[in-house]
Amino acid sequence: MSPTAPAPADAAAEERPGPERSRRVALALTALGVVYGDIGTSPLYALRACFHGDAPVAASSANVLGVLSLIFWALALIISVKYLLLVMRADNRGEGGILALLALSDPDKATGRRRVALILFGIFGAALLYGDGMITPAISVLSAVEGLKVAAPQLQPLVIPLTILVLLLLFMFQKRGTSGVGSVFGPVMVLWFAAIAVLGARGIAEAPQVLQALDPLHALRFLRDNGLTGYLVLGAVFLAVTGGEALYADMGHFGAAPIRLGWFTLVLPALLLNYFGQGAIILSHPGEVPHPFYNLVPGWGGYPMVALATLVTVIASQAVISGAFSLTRQAVLLRYCPPMTIVQTSSEEIGQIYIPNVNWGLMIATVLLVIVFGSSTNLTAAYGVAVSTTMVITTVLVFLVARRRWGWPLWLAVGVTALFLVIDTGFLGANLFKFGSGGWLPLLVGVVVLFLMATWRRGRELLSARVHDRGARLDVVMPDLAPGRIVRIPGTAVFLTRAGPDVPSALMHHLKLNQVLHETVILLTTVTQEEPRVPAARRFRVEHRGYGVHRLFVHYGFMQSPNVPVAIRLCQNFNLIDTIDAENIAYYLSRATLIPVKHLGGMAYFRKRLFALLARNAVRAGDFYQLPPGRSMELGVQIEL
Repeated sequence: MSPTAPAPADAAAEERPGPERSRRVALALTALGVVYGDIGTSPLYALRACFHGDAPVAASSANVLGVLSLIFWALALIISVKYLLLVMRADNRGEGGILALLALSDPDKATGRRRVALILFGIFGAALLYGDGMITPAISVLSAVEGLKVAAPQLQPLVIPLTILVLLLLFMFQKRGTSGVGSVFGPVMVLWFAAIAVLGARGIAEAPQVLQALDPLHALRFLRDNGLTGYLVLGAVFLAVTGGEALYADMGHFGAAPIRLGWFTLVLPALLLNYFGQGAIILSHPGEVPHPFYNLVPGWGGYPMVALATLVTVIASQAVISGAFSLTRQAVLLRYCPPMTIVQTSSEEIGQIYIPNVNWGLMIATVLLVIVFGSSTNLTAAYGVAVSTTMVITTVLVFLVARRRWGWPLWLAVGVTALFLVIDTGFLGANLFKFGSGGWLPLLVGVVVLFLMATWRRGRELLSARVHDRGARLDVVMPDLAPGRIVRIPGTAVFLTRAGPDVPSALMHHLKLNQVLHETVILLTTVTQEEPRVPAARRFRVEHRGYGVHRLFVHYGFMQSPNVPVAIRLCQNFNLIDTIDAENIAYYLSRATLIPVKHLGGMAYFRKRLFALLARNAVRAGDFYQLPPGRSMELGVQIEL
């Protein structure tokens, strides 16, 4: 046998896809169903908005070629180069999203106001994605159902009711998780991209000269010849690339490789064929194409295409909803958001989750948007501002990552950043012209979410300071726990506490009320690292303080949900604390009743009241840390804030 020939076992492995290869293929298909819905449905409204939107241009040959050239180069530069090839390199151990990017940019290296400004900058970019999560489902589903105006004009009064019904079903379906949704929607997306590619090729055959738009000179001439109107059209062109930020936010669900593979082999070719096909139809029938996407469809295919487009726009909504779930969990674990119920929907993929509060909040907001705005054309004014602002923030943070993490020389980092900032700020400026027509909405949502996050973060800092002021240091209390000083009973007590040298208030109340203590006492603190996941091998740090008292620090990543009983079990398995009585464990935690007062500083009185309201409505700590109800106890304390 030749030394270079594969061994028989290797050959068999190459001929027989193994479980890992089958899983990778299935994951890629699921990713197609979750990640690409947003950008994949842009052909429904993007090109139409350029010629029938708020600032339309005439459907002349030069304008059609110019707009198509802008769309082509926007997809190539923003999605293919910036997001797929550059930004997705900035994965925080597999996770994406703007909070992961913020962690990678090392805000702690900045000091004082610069650090605060950088953190607020990143959080504001993350907050804007909630506005996108409200608008995307509304505009996507509405634009698809509006196809009934072409297929059956007499059904126009049903457009709004049908849109609301589809949205309600979509949000009710979320409890199955992204795995269940993606397994259903993946094959549908394959059918969708194949269909729009065929329709686009059919349109190009009528006017093949449309392919001249690949030349970037057509884009430059369009902007030169149309002046301000041409610049405003960039706000509509930008609709073709909305969904890029969702690709990055959803990277942790499936990984970068399946997302890149799907884009370059299927999604990008299908989108380009369809956009150019729509342009060819407009060239062939200038001024007579109110819905260029649906005018590509032959008469017999009207109803089937409306049905398929409606289903696919549901998938479009899925990308931003999944991104909102991921973002919320990161915010909770990084202490920017009150604890919420987080449901893990997959035993294999930790990123696949469902958050009921976020789901129902987005549902209510989306339905209200459909009712208030009434058409996809009206919603395009509100769309784009949030995403374009987030894209600018992403570009700035990537510059910091390139310098601090990747070690790029200054000239290279500045050059690449300047290129994308010119493009991003150009689109942002065009979208800001739509501020009064609805562009204010996502910015308002972003500001409100940023204010709530900043209030929660500051409130927690004040609460920790108040608890510290009232508490006693552990080294002072330890002599009172010596043998003979207090009655010790069999079993293990786990007290959840913050980091620091103080004794948990629950422990002090327990000693005062019961005058006894368990033989083994564990003071447990969970620590969230600025990385997605912390493996079990380096999750624990133990300090043995004597007299059966142990200080245990459990480290989690910001994409991991804390589970204290599991942590105690692992601690026992690793023999970190050999006196744990697994059959007799009691969990204790403090529950603070907050009393906002005006005479104590630190934060405005109305923000203190808001923080207290958020704290009262947060998920109970016992539920958040997954403590067993029958073996856990909360000891309350009142704290002035």
